[in-house]
Amino acid sequence: MDNIYLLNIERAVLSSILFDHDVIEDILGVLKPSDFYLPAHQKVFAVMEELNYADMPIDEEFIRKRLDNKEVSDSVLIEILSANPISNTMAYVKEIKDGAIKRELTSLATTIKKITLEDEVTAQEAVDKVQNELYKITSDSSSSELKDMQAIIEATRAHILKMQERGVSYLTGQTTGFYALDKKTTGFNPGDLVIIAARPAMGKTAIVLNTTLKNLEKGDGVIFFSLEMPETQLMTRLISAKTGVPLQNVRKGELDTEQAKKVEQAFVDLSDKKLFVDDNGSLNINQLRARARKLAQVEDNNIKLIIIDYLQLMSGTGGTDRRLTVDEISRGLKLLAREINVPIVALSQLNRGLESRPDKRPMLSDIRESGAIEQDADIIMFVYRDDIYKERDEQRKEKEAADKGETYKSAFINKPIEEAEIIIGKQRNGSIGTVKLDFHKELTKFVDKEEPFGAAPVVTTFESVADPEIETNIDIPDMDMNSMPPEPDMNINVDIPDIF
Repeated sequence: MDNIYLLNIERAVLSSILFDHDVIEDILGVLKPSDFYLPAHQKVFAVMEELNYADMPIDEEFIRKRLDNKEVSDSVLIEILSANPISNTMAYVKEIKDGAIKRELTSLATTIKKITLEDEVTAQEAVDKVQNELYKITSDSSSSELKDMQAIIEATRAHILKMQERGVSYLTGQTTGFYALDKKTTGFNPGDLVIIAARPAMGKTAIVLNTTLKNLEKGDGVIFFSLEMPETQLMTRLISAKTGVPLQNVRKGELDTEQAKKVEQAFVDLSDKKLFVDDNGSLNINQLRARARKLAQVEDNNIKLIIIDYLQLMSGTGGTDRRLTVDEISRGLKLLAREINVPIVALSQLNRGLESRPDKRPMLSDIRESGAIEQDADIIMFVYRDDIYKERDEQRKEKEAADKGETYKSAFINKPIEEAEIIIGKQRNGSIGTVKLDFHKELTKFVDKEEPFGAAPVVTTFESVADPEIETNIDIPDMDMNSMPPEPDMNINVDIPDIF
């Protein structure tokens, strides 16, 4: 146990600061006052830290003026002053830090016993509390150092070379599932918190299911926290999007022979993919962090993306103030994304206020409890389908006419494919703007409007009744270009029959 109570080393480090004020800058990057075991040493180091920030001398007189004699006796200061200064200070600093971490772990062991034996909590809640406390200790123990320009350049050069090896110049992170959106965002990058927000029925879940499917097909692992629908509903929508079989047919099991073969083949294709679904509807931020960390630590899972559907259904760890709870959730998700170095995509609802505007396209201020979310997110995107509002407007006019005993013929055409807009309202490392996609209503699936580079062009064949025959074979005689007269008058009239 002696290695967690390092009083002589603590005195030597404090003495070194008194004899050489410059070393405190390096020490402050590793230690905090509570890392010292002796309370009096904690007070002395805190005063040294205060003097350094105030750009004042760190010596005996200034320290004595700021210390309470009841907390730090003269004998403690004399012991520090009489300790021999050390040359390799940082080696001793690391010893103090190691001792502090071991004491925290010893304290955690006592806390575990208290939680399990005394507190009235479930086993899962106890595990979540312990994991949260352990994470605090490990986060505090991980040291980060300032990097000079040479180190930054080397790291950046390595990153660029890695991106070049991937062979896709516009994609640096996980694919969004859409070529046009990938080009605009470079994908969802490690450590990013991405918010996809929309009013109900716009297709938020459909967007992230497409993202999930594309990343699974690449062989990447995905964790999907579904707080709104059970795993079977998610899978039916995933199968419909993958096979092209209408969602209602998949849900009802009304499949013809060809459709049944497609669905069964989709099950086979997806059976070895790394998709992990948690459909607990009462998930809190600590539980989510614990489960995500556990899955991400297993190398074979290859976790590259986490999706949450949706943020406002999550609960915090305490308190009734909803805004503070959302602050806690938002910050927790951002820290988790950086900790395990994967993008986290969280869906979000929008306020009803936008429904009263003439232009109902969402803005950042429309996000519910948007303060913390807007600050923490690296990318915020909105899903918008104008046809939904057009249809509702026509239905309202029909109802108003019916109430008056009048007849109103709706001008709205219910199309199987609607145009959708993905509005990028914030992008920390890129531009904002709008990407247009097609929404296939039967499949509840979004599709790119444009084809990726290298894809075969889309050829549309038009057929009409009694198409006229058009002569397309024209013999061009060989000509001596040097013997041709200059700038001949050539009037060419070609009659092209109407074929449509």
